[in-house]
Amino acid sequence: MENSANPGNNEFVTLRSTNRPPHPSAARLMSSSRKLMWLLLVATLVATAASFWEAPYPSELRLQHVPTVIGLVALGVVAERGALSTASIVCLLAFIWLHLIGARWIYSFVPYDQWCEQLCGMSLSEVFGWKRNHYDRLVHLASGVLFVPPAWELIQQQGLTNRWWTAGLSISIVLAVGAIYEIVEWAIAMLFAPHYAESYNGQQGDLWDPQKDLALAGIGAIFCAILLVMVRRASPLK
Repeated sequence: MENSANPGNNEFVTLRSTNRPPHPSAARLMSSSRKLMWLLLVATLVATAASFWEAPYPSELRLQHVPTVIGLVALGVVAERGALSTASIVCLLAFIWLHLIGARWIYSFVPYDQWCEQLCGMSLSEVFGWKRNHYDRLVHLASGVLFVPPAWELIQQQGLTNRWWTAGLSISIVLAVGAIYEIVEWAIAMLFAPHYAESYNGQQGDLWDPQKDLALAGIGAIFCAILLVMVRRASPLK
């Protein structure tokens, strides 16, 4: 490795390119990872289509799946170009699967209480005294956790290898993406009929819903970033 800033600074590095062909075992691993990524993408696409089967809110579901389709197309391009590792793509697909569940019941009506009663014989809302459906809160928290690894990887691809700088920038990216999404929700509320806006945004009457959602995304991002810092502490370049 060569330092792209100065000889005494280990924060920025550039990787020396090589024309050596990959080892056969490495090539097989790359091929398997590529197949796995496409298998997961196709499975997610099939699940997206299947979510329309007897959907309780079909018209609202179409609006919910606009970002789903955009995300899957973007991930397909990323997978084809090899811009992200399999682990990062799995993180993003995991988020999409959480969104698929929320989208089918337009977030406000995800029946997790019924599921919990069937499995455990208790209602989460009764146990915790919840007055609203909190599935959207779970997804925002998960977005912070699941978006940090891809952001971390993209940042380090640019040469930044200091763990704490990478963690801080990863958290900033997650918060920026979350803020942009909240602005999109605001625009939908302004442009669409109130019924569709509420179905998409899922505020459930909470005026502080955007702030709470963004705060949960930040908490998830901070947790994941600190975890990655601790895991990679042994390496001087990560």
